[in-house]
Amino acid sequence: MAFSSGPVLGLKPVLARDFGLAPETSHLDACYQYCRDIARRSSTTFYLSSLFLKPEKRCAVWAVYAFCRTADDIVDAVTPAAARLAAIDHWEQALRAAYAGTPKHRIMVALHDAADRFHIPLQPALDLLRGARLDITVRRYASYNDLREYCYLVASTVGLLTSPILGYSSSVALDYGVALGRAMQMTNILRDIGEDARLGRIYLPLDEMQRFGYTESSIFEGVIDDAFVALMRFQIDRVRRLYTDAEPGIALLEPESRYTVRLALTLYRQILASIEANRYDVYSRRAYVPFRSKLLAALTVAFTPAQK
Repeated sequence: MAFSSGPVLGLKPVLARDFGLAPETSHLDACYQYCRDIARRSSTTFYLSSLFLKPEKRCAVWAVYAFCRTADDIVDAVTPAAARLAAIDHWEQALRAAYAGTPKHRIMVALHDAADRFHIPLQPALDLLRGARLDITVRRYASYNDLREYCYLVASTVGLLTSPILGYSSSVALDYGVALGRAMQMTNILRDIGEDARLGRIYLPLDEMQRFGYTESSIFEGVIDDAFVALMRFQIDRVRRLYTDAEPGIALLEPESRYTVRLALTLYRQILASIEANRYDVYSRRAYVPFRSKLLAALTVAFTPAQK
């Protein structure tokens, strides 16, 4: 990932424009439109789920998504680590300026408005940027406990940022949101094992890899053997339990927001099934949910009675 407003960080100006970092503002509606375009282009699963919210909530979650997505794009940019870290620092400065009431970028204009409307806290956004810095500097996780903390920083924080927008009846809902964020991030990790390996990253806990007899070199070589299948089954079973643990929190959300979160949870669960359908080949095939299946899921969730 890499952010910059120009040559100060040693990044090309075009990079700043691509990330929405150029110091420019626009009409609020245009800023929200920009955030919507980022969501629609980057994640059809998230975007489809967001469409079932009321317009003001929909726009607010697009702003949060665009902020988070830009941080993720900084991490994955093909630039030196020092430049990416400096860009994250720049994005944090832009974030703090937005919360201070002086946003200077399109994403931050929208985020400032959303934060003001829905009282979105600053700290989870700062924690997310701390997780982005880990993505740049840390390429291995010794244990699941270490990985769990990382998942909190880069994903559970998103739940804490969006919960005020969705609305909830009890603060316990935040704990469920944290659990759902971890489940979704672990799903991303399992789906992207091959992609991350090509970037020199391994997110699977090293102690668990050792337990199943699967080596780092096997990941970089894209080996799918009995050890890998057993390791993946273990990981998928755990993530499914995380979704089960998180699901009761949906009932604590405002009624108008429950469908959106339940649909997102359902679609992410289906990514796990797609990995299995691909016979755990996460090296040459990307697990995804086809658009027709997403529409079917949207209808199924709509007509399935909510669990109490």
